[in-house]
Amino acid sequence: MSASGWTVAAVLASALFGGAIPAGAVVFGGGGSATTDCLVAFDAALNHPAKKPRMIRCADGDPACDRDGVVNGVCEFEVALCANSTYNPTRCTLAGVQSIRVDHAQDNGDPKFDPDFQALQQRTNNEIEPPTASADKCTFATRIRVPLTGPLPGAVCKRGKKQIRLTSMSTFQLGKIYKDVDKLKLMCDPPPSGCDPQVLFTGTYDRIQRQIFNRSCALSGCHDSQTQAGNMLLEQPSAYANVVNVIPSNFAAAGMGWRRIDAANAQTSTSFLYRKITGDFGGNPALGARMPYGRPKLDAYLVDIVRAWIAAGAPANGWVPGTD
Repeated sequence: MSASGWTVAAVLASALFGGAIPAGAVVFGGGGSATTDCLVAFDAALNHPAKKPRMIRCADGDPACDRDGVVNGVCEFEVALCANSTYNPTRCTLAGVQSIRVDHAQDNGDPKFDPDFQALQQRTNNEIEPPTASADKCTFATRIRVPLTGPLPGAVCKRGKKQIRLTSMSTFQLGKIYKDVDKLKLMCDPPPSGCDPQVLFTGTYDRIQRQIFNRSCALSGCHDSQTQAGNMLLEQPSAYANVVNVIPSNFAAAGMGWRRIDAANAQTSTSFLYRKITGDFGGNPALGARMPYGRPKLDAYLVDIVRAWIAAGAPANGWVPGTD
């Protein structure tokens, strides 16, 4: 075992989880003081840097590290947590975890809320069940999805990133309560073949859902299932039925005969959602605020995709010319 905070633990993982942890799993203390790193440790297939892995880095679709194994604009990684880890007994002998908190795991309006982190927190609560003094008490793996940024014009993407950050508190031991803050970086690189939208998405609407709604609208405190601001849900698979040819909840827009997406007339001028993302309200304050609320405007090329999609009648399937 290493004294630097990590060690290969495939054999241990296999014994503990019966194959629930990916082959090549590495136990990683998560940084910070080596004397408290054993309170909670990560257990995942770390692969970067090669000499002393401290993160997961993978190209989209690489079957060696992307768990879905396909080029789809998203890398999927499996991460487990272990409380009271014995991976480094010469440096850390604490045994007793009072609490474990995963950052951005509560759907309470946090703009950085991540449902994958929520799932990790729930596994931690249900499977580690703090407080506990049991050695090597671990969760099964939680799948964490890291989307690429893009595609951008020119069929290029940028690397996607996430960071899991944990804060654990010990039980009272050795005369005090100890705090351990751990971090694990996850990175998804563009595939070597490039970012062709027709490879990453099944059609124009799928691109709008995944590249616009999922990333800018279906967020905590906005149009997710918990909040449904304006009585509008933009999560998959409900979003299409919630917007296409639906009368807006906004009285002013509804009074003018608009629809959220006016597919029947293929008109952006009477599509409330389009007017919301462009901020073109014609000086009528009753139409509310530009969307995404409190966030930067959508990039012009994404607005163009929405415009072309509406002008084509907002089809649920297939590609509208100019949106691929």
